[in-house]
Amino acid sequence: MASVGEAVAAASARIGRTDAVALATHAWGVTRAWLVSHDREALAAPLAQRYDALVAQRQQGSPVAYLTGLREFYGRSFGVSAAVLIPRPETELIVEAALARLPEAGRLLDLGTGSGAIAVTLACERPTAAVIATDVSAAALAVAKDNARRHSASVDFRLGTWFEPVKSARFDIIVSNPPYVAALDPHLAQGDLRFEPTLALSDGSADGLASLKAIISGAGGHLQPGGWLLVEHGHDQGERCARLLEAAGFIDLMAMADLAGLPRVAGGRLPRPG
Repeated sequence: MASVGEAVAAASARIGRTDAVALATHAWGVTRAWLVSHDREALAAPLAQRYDALVAQRQQGSPVAYLTGLREFYGRSFGVSAAVLIPRPETELIVEAALARLPEAGRLLDLGTGSGAIAVTLACERPTAAVIATDVSAAALAVAKDNARRHSASVDFRLGTWFEPVKSARFDIIVSNPPYVAALDPHLAQGDLRFEPTLALSDGSADGLASLKAIISGAGGHLQPGGWLLVEHGHDQGERCARLLEAAGFIDLMAMADLAGLPRVAGGRLPRPG
């Protein structure tokens, strides 16, 4: 019978130390500190089998977030499933940009909310704001609603495509992390992307810009004068997003780079009359 330390070491050789530890804490319901303090403790057969099954799935490519059902975003733990995109650290840039521009009692719309990571985070960080989030996937909205309950966040979730669920309502800020991967991008067949919902990754357009174009062109009709639109985009789509924003009449254009220094968020402000 292998010890706790031996089991984690064997798994580390197969999937790497970080993933092996993450799956161990999940499979056994323990903390990282427990793994260290119980390193030489014999591992019961049922626990070993449960762990080995998870390690095997990870070795075959299944994302750790889907195996554990959790992913951290902006310091909070979010439930995830194969129905939603796994939240990425770079998407936290939208949260930071929105918080810098959202009035205390402002109205915010999150388009294509997925797991609800952006909407729930903003509702937690700015509890006096009114947050509405839309998604075309009922399964994704179910995950998002669970996350709102997990964090006691007040978010109005609505089913539908982009602006359709909010009709003529207007907002101080609109945010979105839409599908922006080009239809034939080889990355779609690699790594974690193979297991994530295609609908959340790519809209099927050759350049990956169809959803961004729809959001940018339609945002003006749903923003208050002086309101902001903030969107995440691909690393090579920054300049094109800026041109789309300018063509749609946005001013004070802004851009933010991710930790790798790559353009990742674009935005602009709707002019005020006069």
